[in-house]
Amino acid sequence: MKSKLKTSVTVIVAVALIMVIFSSIVITKENEYKLIRQFGKVERVVNHSGLSLKIPIIQSADTLPKQVLIYDLAASDVITMDKKTMLSDSYVLWEIEDPLKFAQSLNSSVIYAEGRIDTVVYNSIKNVIGSMSQNEVISGRDGELSQAIMNNVGDNMTQYGIRLLSVETKRLDLPADNKSAVYERMMSERDKIAATFTAEGQAEAKKIQNTTDREIAISISDAQAQAASITAEGEAEYMRILANAYNDSQRADFYAFVRSLEAAKKSLIGKDNTLILPAQSPLARIFIAQ
Repeated sequence: MKSKLKTSVTVIVAVALIMVIFSSIVITKENEYKLIRQFGKVERVVNHSGLSLKIPIIQSADTLPKQVLIYDLAASDVITMDKKTMLSDSYVLWEIEDPLKFAQSLNSSVIYAEGRIDTVVYNSIKNVIGSMSQNEVISGRDGELSQAIMNNVGDNMTQYGIRLLSVETKRLDLPADNKSAVYERMMSERDKIAATFTAEGQAEAKKIQNTTDREIAISISDAQAQAASITAEGEAEYMRILANAYNDSQRADFYAFVRSLEAAKKSLIGKDNTLILPAQSPLARIFIAQ
């Protein structure tokens, strides 16, 4: 009996020792913080992955997320500077930057943190959109609006150990009751702008066409003048050659002979033709002389 009792006590002590050892080990993952509390107060923060130790029973460990978190704000109506109502649907990317401050100010609760984020970000969205016209809000959806909201938030969340990474807009639309009217007005304005651009384009095209026609007319006139000048020079050269030919009696006779042959050649085109020449013609005198 004493042996069995001793064995039982040994087993109980071993189990208790194992439980104490395991309860003193804290395992921290890559994507989390561990808060070591003693009697409810945070004694230290474990922000690196691996194993660490705590005092069993006296100390406990809480877990906080270390990765980037997303909070989806509820869609809500906001009013622009020109008193136009718009529907804003956004989400926030955030992370715990200071786990100790987060635990002290928000009791380590992600739900409490999301409540503070909702209030601060919604007020910033309302203030930023309220300082812009509807057209500015619509044209700022490619990044300017998000940056303006972040600037408006500033460092308000650092007091909770939270860092906001970005505020992104999923949807920024018009309420259903006035969407059709606004779309029709926008289409009408775009039609007016298109008509203005079309008129300006037609006026510019007409100006270019008139300029081109004038340049073409000037080019044709210059070409015609140059052609007339070249023709006049050719005729003058031709007359000079004729004058030189007739000034010499031998050249004049030869020229008259060649011209007579050409005339006779043209007259004898075809078959069975007869050439009748007067006796005093230069060609007839040539044949008579032969």
